[in-house]
Amino acid sequence: MRVTDECKTSFMEMKWKKVHRFIVFKIDEASWLVTVDKVGGPGKGYDELAASLPLDDCRYVVFDFDFVTTDNCKKSKIFFIAWSPSASRIREKMLYATSKEGLRRALEGIHYDMQATDPTEMGMDVIKDRAK
Repeated sequence: MRVTDECKTSFMEMKWKKVHRFIVFKIDEASWLVTVDKVGGPGKGYDELAASLPLDDCRYVVFDFDFVTTDNCKKSKIFFIAWSPSASRIREKMLYATSKEGLRRALEGIHYDMQATDPTEMGMDVIKDRAK
């Protein structure tokens, strides 16, 4: 499974230039490429990210989470989320599970890794708890 240059470029823009809040990636089974599916601009938030994920299809997501620490410092952490809903096909789940590390290695600078099969497993409360 190869990762397109668009994926790497979009991630670097999110990481360094802060032009994206989140990026949703998908696997194109015909060409065996990981491609950018959707991009959320800097004004978008977690709710738009959750709404952009299909309920019956797997995806990979990177989410730039900004927060303020107890010391009143502004911080940003990047989350990698493997979205694999229960309603998706078994073949697709296996494809995404085996291809995850290739994309993960191509995107340097990810702080936290998560796996989610339903929205509650990647809820904002879970993300806030992990970012502490």
